[in-house]
Amino acid sequence: MHPGVNRAHRLLLEILHLDPLPVSQYGDGACLESSDASMNPRKKSAGKTKSDEIFIPDKLYFRIGEVASLCRLPAYVLRFWESEFPQLKPVKSSTGQRMYRRRDVESVLHIKQLLYEQGFTIVGARLQLRSETKTEKGQVAIPFPGQSPAEIQHIRQGLREILNMLKARRTG
Repeated sequence: MHPGVNRAHRLLLEILHLDPLPVSQYGDGACLESSDASMNPRKKSAGKTKSDEIFIPDKLYFRIGEVASLCRLPAYVLRFWESEFPQLKPVKSSTGQRMYRRRDVESVLHIKQLLYEQGFTIVGARLQLRSETKTEKGQVAIPFPGQSPAEIQHIRQGLREILNMLKARRTG
């Protein structure tokens, strides 16, 4: 057992993205380290990454444990990211469990890519996501076909007649 290493210290090392000691040196059997290389953000890979290869099942909702497994992240990181990224807002069930939608899982994967693979800080990733959202909102909407005021008046008159017919049926 490594002297002076406790659970809080291990969590701090992982939050700071420092390599934790091997599990055998902890002595208590707790495992924060994974054999999966994507859990260690310090190891950068070239080309296609594991986050590109993740298959998201066709489901309406995912629990936090499922998202953690899919994204290869600890659940506490997901909870922390919820407080740091306003885009990440899973709904809560009646029992208080976090229920992630598909777009939430995609957001988690994008945040993971920004932080772990592209080297953004949390503040930088937040700004990047905000700028991406602004460019999406900045796209010009497809205009509806223009209607002349006379055509709109004719449509309104037709709707009023339908409304009067429905009122007459209800009272009569």
